[in-house]
Amino acid sequence: MLKRVIRQVGPCTLKPARREPYEALVRAIAHQQVHGRAAEAILGRFLGACGAAPFPAPEAVLALTPEAMRACGLSANKVLAIRDIAEKAATGIVPTRAAARRMTDEALVERLVPLRGVGRWTVEMLLIFTLGRADVLPVDDYGVREGYRVAAGLPEQPKPRAFAAIGEAWAPYRTTAAWYLWRAADLAKDGRFKAPQAI
Repeated sequence: MLKRVIRQVGPCTLKPARREPYEALVRAIAHQQVHGRAAEAILGRFLGACGAAPFPAPEAVLALTPEAMRACGLSANKVLAIRDIAEKAATGIVPTRAAARRMTDEALVERLVPLRGVGRWTVEMLLIFTLGRADVLPVDDYGVREGYRVAAGLPEQPKPRAFAAIGEAWAPYRTTAAWYLWRAADLAKDGRFKAPQAI
């Protein structure tokens, strides 16, 4: 099934961004439930208010008042979440990139999920797109499960637990599998994915 997706999509072009986990989490919070361009505009105002480039240190974020953060377009919940992430980064709870490299995927999930606004999915995106971990399958991600549905020619998506069991066959390269399934979902959305023929 994945072979068909790989043939249609071509080589995997996933390239993780070399960011600190703290920066990746703040960016993730800014993008939650907001369209990409709007989120980038809000983030740009926020970074400008911090007055630091290319990305403000936790201390610079904490020096901003919540009101100043709200004026950038961040919701009250996002202000609380970003301030919590900054506080936890300042005290070492959010590990540096170097420290994160020495931690297992599950240890990072356990460390970061208690942060305000951060769930397992957010940490999995960090593992994939910031730390470049090779064996992450975000089973709660709609796009990945939709990609599997269209690639397998199913009438509905598998439930997360069932999908986790299916994905065991792709270890230790589940990140690459997830990337291809995202692409399959994108192609299907545009009507460009060649679905398997019904038997």
